[in-house]
Amino acid sequence: MNNVFLKQVLYLSICFLFLSLASEPEASTQGTEPPYEMPSIVVVGTPIIEGNEVDAYAGQKTTVTEQQMDDLNAQDLSTALRKTPGVNITRYNPIGSFGGASGGAVFIRGMGSSRPGAEIKMLIDGIPMYMSVWNHPLLDLMSIDPAQSIEVYKSPQPYIFGNAFAVINIVPKEKRDEGFRSRLRLEGGSYRTGIATLDHGGKQNDLDYYVSGGYRTSDGHREDANGELKDAYGRFGYRFSSNWKLSAFSLGNDNSASDPGKEGAPSTSKAGCYETNSWMNVVTLENRFDRASGFVKLYRNSGEGNWLNQPTSKSGVRENLYNNFLFYGAKAREAFRFWKGGEMLTGLDWDVTDGDYDDLYTNGTTNSWSGHQFTIVSPYAAINHTFGDKDGFYWTPSAGARYYDNSDFDSEWSPHAGMVFGYRQTELHAGYARGVIYPGLDVVVVSEKVNPALKTSWKNLNPELVDHFEIGISHAFGQLATAELTWFYDDGKDRYVIVPPPPPPPIWSNIESYRIQGIEASVSIQPSADLSLFAGVTLLDPEPSDLPYAPKVTYSAGMNWRFLEAFKLSLDCQYVDDMYVDSQARRLNATNTQEVSDYFLLNGKIGYHFPWNGNQTEIFLAVENITDTSYEYLPGYPMPGINGMMGIKLTF
Repeated sequence: MNNVFLKQVLYLSICFLFLSLASEPEASTQGTEPPYEMPSIVVVGTPIIEGNEVDAYAGQKTTVTEQQMDDLNAQDLSTALRKTPGVNITRYNPIGSFGGASGGAVFIRGMGSSRPGAEIKMLIDGIPMYMSVWNHPLLDLMSIDPAQSIEVYKSPQPYIFGNAFAVINIVPKEKRDEGFRSRLRLEGGSYRTGIATLDHGGKQNDLDYYVSGGYRTSDGHREDANGELKDAYGRFGYRFSSNWKLSAFSLGNDNSASDPGKEGAPSTSKAGCYETNSWMNVVTLENRFDRASGFVKLYRNSGEGNWLNQPTSKSGVRENLYNNFLFYGAKAREAFRFWKGGEMLTGLDWDVTDGDYDDLYTNGTTNSWSGHQFTIVSPYAAINHTFGDKDGFYWTPSAGARYYDNSDFDSEWSPHAGMVFGYRQTELHAGYARGVIYPGLDVVVVSEKVNPALKTSWKNLNPELVDHFEIGISHAFGQLATAELTWFYDDGKDRYVIVPPPPPPPIWSNIESYRIQGIEASVSIQPSADLSLFAGVTLLDPEPSDLPYAPKVTYSAGMNWRFLEAFKLSLDCQYVDDMYVDSQARRLNATNTQEVSDYFLLNGKIGYHFPWNGNQTEIFLAVENITDTSYEYLPGYPMPGINGMMGIKLTF
């Protein structure tokens, strides 16, 4: 036990050693003549995350901006979030996330490992983006090229979203300041990896637009660890009065990732290739008045998640499963400020979920599912009021509820209440919220196609529930630093699983429960305009103790340092404790026996900024796994050793 503790302390010390080394050379540059002005680089951004924000309803979100993604040299959602406190990931490939089995997923505070189904929902601009048929996320559909920021909601917040215990939401790019800007990024490196992205945005008076596209490809660090990501995004906005604005965007992507297979296993056991594509369209009408603001959104999102060349129990026969998903609906939200210091919030979500599949075998056999459709109508309301003055002592009580009317299951309520106390630069928040998540199309397709003995027992299911409690405190040390500490407790019940015989037949039942409690702490330090530091730790105590991807201890730290005016060094490191892995099966008393060992990762990126033909240009080198650590997210699936990328970014 002492050795384990000492090893964790050693890893954390290494993180801080790399951070502290940056502050020493700062003085050596004093008195030297600056080579030139860099007006676009004023203050280096915070590493790892932009910050944590507590709102008036005592809910908390973590934001990762485009700047942090750039510093991390992130190429997809999992690499953008893997150092975020409370978040863990799994993957097989350097580029692309294999959508079958455990090939690509993100977990938040121990949530998200159930398969089929998942406790976490993926959203883009608040619109669902996941595989409806099997009711779980597909990470490659969450393209980060159009992302202005990524929001991580680590707990139920019924006044923002419903039908999920936690959410990851991509905020799409838009041009908010006057003028035009274009950026081109080219990268190449290990494993024949190539990356090209281009975006352009403009705003002139009441009109704004944004377009972007990206292409990523890699052969991978192992045979059949290849992947490819392609995306295109376009947005148009027009403010036709001082109070009203209309906007629309479309996002399309087309991706593939292969399964490299378990090391040493026969090649015939590899799980094939997973291809994904989607086409999302969203129209938003926004309003902003002195005493009210809100929006109405109409959306449609369709796509495919095709698991191709799967092995079967019959020798020489392979399976090609073509899954189709469809989401459409409307979301409306309005906040009223009828009195000073207070807010009344109202909203309504109408969400339709549809899906089907065609299952084809190489011996000519077919097995198609015609699909099913769920509809959820979900109104919600909340109220808060701030007493006192934020320059001194203040407190903000809040309360609200969301109601769920489901087309196939019983209705449910999701209440929440919170309190925020503050005195100058210190703030304390405490809150309770009930999370509700309904069974998805997974229970229908499993009953009708995978295990027909289940018959219609799925119709007797209730939604899963979690009661979330949270207390947190933060303190700002002027402009120098911010420290935060959060305790959370999740009491989950009515998890739906298959109860096997005896007695027959097998049935679906809301019978399982779990508990997760933990602590998150972080500190951000900005000792100068040229140096920014971050460190965070997450401690988890899950029950059952074999909950997948819920390590007891996770450390992360990062640094951004600008030196010699034109150079910028970004370092990030992470320690992840031993953890159970793989999916949490939908079967009564299922246990997880697969474990992976703890690991420490150190990554870095150094860039040189210079003007070229009047444009701001950066050339950079990014190195992952600098310490060449041997690690894996699933036994038999080793991840890359030390590897690197070189690139150029041109802004004009």
